Amino acid sequence: MWTVKEVGLGVVAVALSLELIVLLVRRLKPRRTLNEVLFFPTETVCVEHIFTSSSSDTCLCSLAHGVESSFTRLLRHILSASSSLDLCIFAFSNMDLSRAVCMLHRRGVTIRVIVDKDYVAISCSQIGVLRKAGICVRCSVDSVFMHHKFSVVDGRLLITGSLNWTLSAVQGNMENILVTEEPDLVKPFIKEFHKLWAHNDPARHHRSSDQNPAHFTARA
Repeated sequence: MWTVKEVGLGVVAVALSLELIVLLVRRLKPRRTLNEVLFFPTETVCVEHIFTSSSSDTCLCSLAHGVESSFTRLLRHILSASSSLDLCIFAFSNMDLSRAVCMLHRRGVTIRVIVDKDYVAISCSQIGVLRKAGICVRCSVDSVFMHHKFSVVDGRLLITGSLNWTLSAVQGNMENILVTEEPDLVKPFIKEFHKLWAHNDPARHHRSSDQNPAHFTARA
């Protein structure tokens, strides 16, 4: 007959075997591809807990706390970046989104930003804040608007839609965002970003202007 010790060891062995089987099944099970649609305008809620480790209960502001909104979802997706964030945006004046991008930069995330050249000069633009933080920003050099509104997180997650990164767009406009990990959708945006990044390289255009200096005719 089995002793109590042998029975106990057998129970432990069975339990460990079951745990290993569960872990193996979870690993072999394909991870669900993220696809999410966010609509705006969104309810104005406190987002401080997203930026800090403290509980939302400790914030004393008058906004609603602990409420998930389209904007908090957008912030979480952006802050999920661990290696890179490529941002191509027409208008960028939202301070919370600027705070998120600067936070990623301080974490060591590689950030590249392309913006429309005319919007940079607007007083409420956050582009100056990004540049002051040491983030690389390139302005469009073409005469047409750089009207894109998309970002790619870690080369795997696409965030795109009608939403400009402005307070009025988030709180006042009817806007949409698609968040997806579908490779067939993400890859073309990565390709487009790389093309625009190279095209708007200021060094490239500086060399071009040096090779083709303007000719002036002296007045008599």
